[in-house]
Amino acid sequence: MHSNDRRSRICLALLWATACLCGTSQAQIKSTVDDGVIRYGATQVSRFQVGVTAQAKRGDAYGILAIVAVPLACDEQEVELVEEDVTSQVTDLTYRPIGTGARQMLVRIPFLAKGDEAHALLTFEVRNRIILEPKNTSQLKIPAKPDRQLKRYLGKSPFIQTKHGKFKKICKEIEEQLEASYQDVETITDWQRVEAIYDYVQQEIEYLEGPDKSALETLKDGKGDCHNISALFVALCRTYKVPARMVWVHEHSYPEFCLVDGAGKPYWFPCESAGDRAFGEMPLARTILQKGDSFKMPERPRKVLRYASDYATA
Repeated sequence: MHSNDRRSRICLALLWATACLCGTSQAQIKSTVDDGVIRYGATQVSRFQVGVTAQAKRGDAYGILAIVAVPLACDEQEVELVEEDVTSQVTDLTYRPIGTGARQMLVRIPFLAKGDEAHALLTFEVRNRIILEPKNTSQLKIPAKPDRQLKRYLGKSPFIQTKHGKFKKICKEIEEQLEASYQDVETITDWQRVEAIYDYVQQEIEYLEGPDKSALETLKDGKGDCHNISALFVALCRTYKVPARMVWVHEHSYPEFCLVDGAGKPYWFPCESAGDRAFGEMPLARTILQKGDSFKMPERPRKVLRYASDYATA
């Protein structure tokens, strides 16, 4: 918890509530094709609860502001608020976007008397679609002239270095090995180039639970968890001039990369960073919280965040 003064630190306790509810259902929908590229499979319907509980344990508390992330509406995920449990002390409950990859709930409690408790617990229905591998990938290309939006996913961000000498060397080696396996290098597609990066990371990095590390540290250690493996894949993609980003889901993270079709329209494709191999597809439907790895919050304007994290003042 961030606090403005000593008094708020000793009299206020904030308890974050972020949890998937147990009840989920699997509903099969007709597989669809979007512009002949993105294909969706089954839809999983679940309920996800998020919110905050504040307790004034040792004295009155004033001016409480609590900020928490809520599920993100995106192409593969629909989000609907279905239930609110909000106490009377909460006078204002609003939402705001953080860039295009995150959405936060702001809870304001002007006054909380000693010994009192206030909360705002919201339940969302989340409809998340499985993403299937495209049928035809030969026409998909690395963006030659990425627009301003895509350029955000080509630079460095927290935990993700780009254009480092080691990354450049690895990308060159991957390209040379790929060319050596084809008699006609002109037939190599950009999809195959990105897939070669994915296979390199999967082969070279041993999955092991542990603390979050940067892409460079993960490469040096040769092991890492889902976050670390994803960060390395994103770093190598960006070094190769392929837009890529982190996707944050409930208790997991994985990467996405972007290619464009013949008309220059961008498409994002996910990869699995842990467990069974999945490139350009996502066979498991999970609640998506945020997409991206470089955020700025109004309350912390000088700090670049890899995740638009929970925050509170009083």
